Amino acid sequence: MAVTVEEAPWLGWIVAKALMRFAFMVANNLVAIPSYICYVIILQPLRVLDSKRFWYIEGLMYKWLLGMVASWGWYAGYTVMEWGEDIKAIAKDEAVMLVNHQATGDVCTLMMCLQDKGPVVAQMMWLMDHIFKYTNFGIVSLIHGDFFIRQGRAYRDQQLLVLKKHLEHNYRSRDRKWIVLFPEGGFLRKRRETSQAFAKKNNLPFLTHVTLPRFGATNII
Repeated sequence: MAVTVEEAPWLGWIVAKALMRFAFMVANNLVAIPSYICYVIILQPLRVLDSKRFWYIEGLMYKWLLGMVASWGWYAGYTVMEWGEDIKAIAKDEAVMLVNHQATGDVCTLMMCLQDKGPVVAQMMWLMDHIFKYTNFGIVSLIHGDFFIRQGRAYRDQQLLVLKKHLEHNYRSRDRKWIVLFPEGGFLRKRRETSQAFAKKNNLPFLTHVTLPRFGATNII
């Protein structure tokens, strides 16, 4: 599509803002993630002397990091509108949050809306696809104790056993409270067709806006 002379300055400003946002995100990652790792290393003696206090401090740093990720959406002009009961009332209880997964932006949006829910983010454990282990945030999630699940029929039973062991060693010992789970197993657009075929074969509801949940991990939790 051709750009007119009148539209050129506006388009240039849009491109400039996009580049500035990208530069901010890169700088954010280059500073924040190594800082988190360094502080965790420095605090290792405290982990030996008082592990509960160590994981409390680590949880705060984790929350700050997720706050930085959430700020990218806020900086781009996105806001989150909530309705219904305020889940902050159960922030200190144990809970499983089930998320309808539409796109990668869901994670950032979730981080935005949970930042003001008391200690939830600091004491939260995420279950995510194993591919995210190899992203820039993977090392942070590994330290925090998030779980990377390998998907596929060949890995299903073995991964559920690994998840059970992971929860035993990394949930209660670190005073975690909430678990974030994507029961659809991935993005809706990638799973919908398979889900609908399964529903038709097994006489289950035909769903268009969500998929049938994969309940293996939910049962283990």
